[in-house]
Amino acid sequence: MDDSEEDQRLPHHKDPKEFLSLDKLAELGVLSWRLDADNYETDEDLKKIRESRGYSYMDFCEVCPEKLPNYEVKVKSFFEEHLHTDEEIRYCVAGSGYFDVRDRNEAWIRVWVKKGGMIVLPAGIYHRFTVDSDNYIKAMRLFVGEPVWTPYNRPHDHLPARKEYIDNFVKVNEGGVIDASA
Repeated sequence: MDDSEEDQRLPHHKDPKEFLSLDKLAELGVLSWRLDADNYETDEDLKKIRESRGYSYMDFCEVCPEKLPNYEVKVKSFFEEHLHTDEEIRYCVAGSGYFDVRDRNEAWIRVWVKKGGMIVLPAGIYHRFTVDSDNYIKAMRLFVGEPVWTPYNRPHDHLPARKEYIDNFVKVNEGGVIDASA
């Protein structure tokens, strides 16, 4: 994405536009699925994902001026660069928004999540979130066990989750992954 300071809700494409494959995102630990948001209550694919990954808790979060108390403050806090010590799992059942994640060279990658899109951010990845210019997203939040959503604003490189993320997805390994910590 570009480095513009313009409205965070805009696409922020580079010029010329660059697109990244889902395989490249997976190399950073970011996983995604396309599911049937109109039938999430009975979707067998969602059920299989939840069972295989241990997502036992679910709730919903609507981000829009009409539904989220202190909307402007909350949206600003979501856009602060942070990490979590657990995965962040979001399934967009309506609306859309952007998850920005850091690549191995510390550049931002913008991931547009729309209705039917499910994204899993690994524990320890620096990221941020914003709604897009439609100002609305309804997301299913999934958790392993009791819900914990504690953001640790950058820098929190000393946390074990960050160190594990670096070891698993950033440092050079036998697979030839680039070391961004040098």
